[in-house]
Amino acid sequence: MANINKTSGKALRAQVAGAGFAGLTAAIALRQNGWDVTLHEKDSELRAFGAGIYLWHNGLRVLEGIDALNDVLHGTHTPPAYETWMHNQSVSKETFNGLPWRIMTRAHLHDALVKRAREVGVNVRTNSEAVSAEADGRLTLQSGEVLEADLIVGADGVGSKVRDSLGFEQDRWVSTDGIIRLIVPRLKDKLGDEANWDNTIDMWNFKPRVQRILYSPCNKDELYLGLMAPAADPRGSKVPLDLEVWVEMFPFLEPCLVEAAKLQQARYDKYATTKLDTWVKGKVALVGDSAHAMCPALAQGAGCAMVNAFSLAQDLAEQSSVEDALVSWEKRIRPITDHTQYLSGEYAANRSLSKGNMFTNEALEAARYDPIKRVYSWPQNQ
Repeated sequence: MANINKTSGKALRAQVAGAGFAGLTAAIALRQNGWDVTLHEKDSELRAFGAGIYLWHNGLRVLEGIDALNDVLHGTHTPPAYETWMHNQSVSKETFNGLPWRIMTRAHLHDALVKRAREVGVNVRTNSEAVSAEADGRLTLQSGEVLEADLIVGADGVGSKVRDSLGFEQDRWVSTDGIIRLIVPRLKDKLGDEANWDNTIDMWNFKPRVQRILYSPCNKDELYLGLMAPAADPRGSKVPLDLEVWVEMFPFLEPCLVEAAKLQQARYDKYATTKLDTWVKGKVALVGDSAHAMCPALAQGAGCAMVNAFSLAQDLAEQSSVEDALVSWEKRIRPITDHTQYLSGEYAANRSLSKGNMFTNEALEAARYDPIKRVYSWPQNQ
């Protein structure tokens, strides 16, 4: 076990920068393995940003491994099918051969992880922003405080200061499309009989303009809407929502879209990808968007982040050298993320999901991975 410092005889210390899904998962998993963990969040409180989220078998198994699954399952939803529409006509219904998956609000998942972090004894510091790190295990905060650690985890997002301070080589690119993500009331009783409104429905239109709505029920009361349009479309990308242009294309969702148009905090984000030459330097490991931000086409950004964070704690528990464990961890787990990141980018660039039946065995590779048993434990689609 690598959780005791051989010199001091005390628990190894981890400093985790960023209290999103990746940072929280890393902090909990390390603490469960006996580490002394401090989690740093730059904001004044721990809270989730964004709207809704999908978790698949891989992410759900992580939640099971950190004893947070039961809290998450309550108040979430598994649709009967993932349905794809083209020009308001159904072209496919996929059930993934029984592969577990779940939709929820990001706040719901984040709250469950924060609760678990506090239960296991993670030291949580708010108003504490990491601004730089050194490979030998020193973390500098905005306040000027310098903290020494046996491990630093950079989970501070796309604009990671931990990453950038260490000069990781990176490629970053954005696509032509972007998305507006919102949580609105489901209003199921006000929708017509055009569909089974308990399904996920991926609604695509290519004429007279390119617009897409990913309709995703989170629970009986809340609906996650992802509204996609090219960045070059001033009306489709407008926030707050241009109600007329969306109702024109998706009239059957008007009650929900009326609610969406009221949300002043709406934000349009272009699809983006970040790929690094490596995720580790000395005693520093990067997880989540700081290491591998990806397009949302396969709904695996959070899942891969949580799997990688959980797997990091596994490898550290099995080797006596932190540096060696980090190298082994990246070698073991990175190929799944690289594959998923690449395919997500290709799907987004080509708008491939509009064809329907695109959750192939290849597309579900990350989803089928069991990070606890370290195997692809779910049967492939037939």
